[in-house]
Amino acid sequence: MRAMVLERPGTPLVPRELVVPVPGPGQLGIDVEACGVCRTDLHIVDGELTEPKLPLVLGHQIAGLVTELGADVTGFAKGDRVGVPWLGWTCGQCDYCTTGRENLCRAARFTGYHLDGGFAEACVADARYVFHLPVGYRSVEAAPLLCAALIGYRALRLAGDGHRLGLYGFGAAGHLVAQLGRHLGREIYAFTRPGDERGQAFARQLGATWAGDSDRRPPVELDAAIVFAPVGALVPLALAAVAPGGSVVCAGIHMSDVPAFPYRLLWGERTLRSVANLTRRDGDELLALAPAANLRPAARAYPLTEANAALSDLRAGRFEGAAVLVIR
Repeated sequence: MRAMVLERPGTPLVPRELVVPVPGPGQLGIDVEACGVCRTDLHIVDGELTEPKLPLVLGHQIAGLVTELGADVTGFAKGDRVGVPWLGWTCGQCDYCTTGRENLCRAARFTGYHLDGGFAEACVADARYVFHLPVGYRSVEAAPLLCAALIGYRALRLAGDGHRLGLYGFGAAGHLVAQLGRHLGREIYAFTRPGDERGQAFARQLGATWAGDSDRRPPVELDAAIVFAPVGALVPLALAAVAPGGSVVCAGIHMSDVPAFPYRLLWGERTLRSVANLTRRDGDELLALAPAANLRPAARAYPLTEANAALSDLRAGRFEGAAVLVIR
């Protein structure tokens, strides 16, 4: 099978012909139709996430078709349309796993990081962490639901029910959370890189009440803010924009250092927290909500062989929405 492989951090992916993986007990074999390209992939390529399996097939937003069932798999059949997310395996026995917090399992393994992912024509995945995809979504549209929307949904849930929601960073996750927020009756305040008028116009097209530079104060105090951009300097700015009692949620897996800030920004019972990975509950809820909310990713499609171009364009912010590799 064709695959784009990371052989060493700091170097481009290279095309390789690999043996089609065979599912073991509890696993599914999947023909990959599309795979989203995530900022986490950049963190892996750049060496900011330091424990990848090497060589590695990146990609943790996989949409495809079940081709084989390993022993002891139930709930799936050949031909099912399925999605594979970032969380790829957990021990199932620790306190976290047995209390619905498998996202915090200390032995967890992650798709496209510890386990080969979807920048390839086929993959295998633990059936416990594979989701049935909702009808009405082509694979290129479904792929961003598996991380950008899913992690965004978890961040939105943990941000609370406040009416005025700020989104710092308006990329793949931001543009999907804006749609979810609007469906839930929230006002959206979108913050982009300073001077990114195109991104701000995109946010307004998706119903944002206000869009502006990330170093500006919004016209009103926010009830909550989610920081998607991996820029620690945004955390004090978000805290300053949130009203007393509000929340700031850091939604990325990696972020540059948060600078020192005065205690007055946190005082007033403001909350600062992070989001780690996802749970199966998050996936089930988000994939049920997506059709009801008419959640529609703006997907920029690339062929598998242009994975490096997709990563480069993501790094430079050359498109709005999400990048997706179309495999089949």
